[in-house]
This record gives sequence, structure tokens and C-alpha cells, in this order.
Amino acid sequence: MNFVADESIDRQIVERLRQDGHRVWYVAEMEPGISDDIVLASANQETALLLTADKDFGEMVFRQHLHPHGIVLIRLAGLSPSRKAEIVASAINQHATELPRAFAVIGPSVFRIRHFSE
Repeated sequence: MNFVADESIDRQIVERLRQDGHRVWYVAEMEPGISDDIVLASANQETALLLTADKDFGEMVFRQHLHPHGIVLIRLAGLSPSRKAEIVASAINQHATELPRAFAVIGPSVFRIRHFSE
């Protein structure tokens, strides 16, 4: 699976997904500080899911009616980076087929998904 990881994502999550065989473009490695619009456009260009901890992307999608390939919002504040990586990798492996064309939220004990209307 292809991902673009916003710079709000811990490096351990990126590394874990790469170890699991996913292709991950990491904004912090490529072009830190780019705008959310460019991050989202990059994900769409690569037909990749966007990984982020930034709730602003939800606003972009649902209020501005943008249609990204998919967004995974990670809400795991207070956990260690290694624990976050475990939770995210597990959720992605369990729900991979549901993630395209959807907005998913991964929390410590919750996984929510909302599919985009066409």
C-alpha cells in the first residue's frame, strides 16, 4: 500500500510501515513545512493514503468537499512512538481494504471509518 506521511507523524510509524512492506513518502524527509494543500495533492498524485495527526485535513475533505484517495487520522497522544507504530500498523493491516476512498481515525482503542460520498 502507498502512503504519504505528514510531518506530524512519528518517524517510528513511518519506519514500521516500511518494514511491513508499504511504500511511504515522508514529508519530514522530503520537504518539511509544505502546506497542507500540497501534502494532500502529493498523496493524490501518488494514489497514496495520507497519514496525519492534523485534524485540519478533515475540514479540508468534509467542508471543502475535496476527494482524496484516503486519509488516516492518527489520534494517539500520550503514547510512546513505538506503541503508536504498533497500533497504526495493526489497524492498517486489519483494515487495508477499507481505507481507500475513506477518512479513518485510529485511536488507542477505536477505529472509525467514514467513506467519501461520490
